[in-house]
Amino acid sequence: MSDFTSNFWPMFIAVTTIVSILACLLLLWFSGKARAMTASDNTTGHVWDGDLREMNNPLPRWWVWLFVITIVFSLVYLALYPGLGAYAGKLGWTSISQHQAEVDKGNAEIAPLYARFAAMPPEQVAKDSQAMAIGERLFMNNCSQCHGSDAHGNKGIPNLADADWLYGGAPATIIESITKGRSGNMPPMAAAVGGAEDVKNVAQYVLSLSASPHDSVQAALGKTKFGACAACHGIDGKGNPALGAPNLTDAVSLHGSGAAAIVAIINGGIVNQMPPQADKLSQAQIHVLASYVWGLSNQAGATAK
Repeated sequence: MSDFTSNFWPMFIAVTTIVSILACLLLLWFSGKARAMTASDNTTGHVWDGDLREMNNPLPRWWVWLFVITIVFSLVYLALYPGLGAYAGKLGWTSISQHQAEVDKGNAEIAPLYARFAAMPPEQVAKDSQAMAIGERLFMNNCSQCHGSDAHGNKGIPNLADADWLYGGAPATIIESITKGRSGNMPPMAAAVGGAEDVKNVAQYVLSLSASPHDSVQAALGKTKFGACAACHGIDGKGNPALGAPNLTDAVSLHGSGAAAIVAIINGGIVNQMPPQADKLSQAQIHVLASYVWGLSNQAGATAK
């Protein structure tokens, strides 16, 4: 990896660029000096279709000057803007600064609109059709890549349109999740549970908690070993929102259902991460986005007007 972070590549780009421009100048100079062998009638002697002859006329002056202007423009451009490896250019322009300027300009234009929504509680924002239209676009641009355009999630990615929440579905909690992100980590528990048979028994007991098809004998044996899991999921298996530990008594299976999936999770553990969005979205945008997400699972109380 050090090859890609050294000064070699910036220097390589700078030298290649300068050499290419100089080569264009030399090509133009040689083409003006060189003379092809011509016949007495100022042709090269090449004939096509019987009577079409290639003349040996010099390049048009307008074309030559256009070529020169192009080269001069490239030199001025490289002096003002970054293009020579690590050289930043006299103007100090960067694509990052331009993007940030455009973002700041856009935020300034819509600040009055967001200010109105910021003064409203999320439950009220979720009833505003204009706010929900904005929230939908924010969701599509920043959240749908993982949670899907319909917010129904996928394997390992929570469904935001139901009433099942790992960390809680209150508006303030959703705002915290969007702002700071979430990092869920269930360590491999096979050693804590016992042997391979114990893992299978615990898996059957977990299935029994949600009234899923299971082996009752194995489930009874697994109940005594479930204590290793109770620290996070609770004695009753209903989870712990403070830790993001899922409720094992409902029918929601984030990482797959069935005994085989549960055994794999106990043996291998699970690591899930939602990145924080505070560096991408303003607090006002997060407020509207969280209201939109809250409304997805509270449609009865958040019907757009």
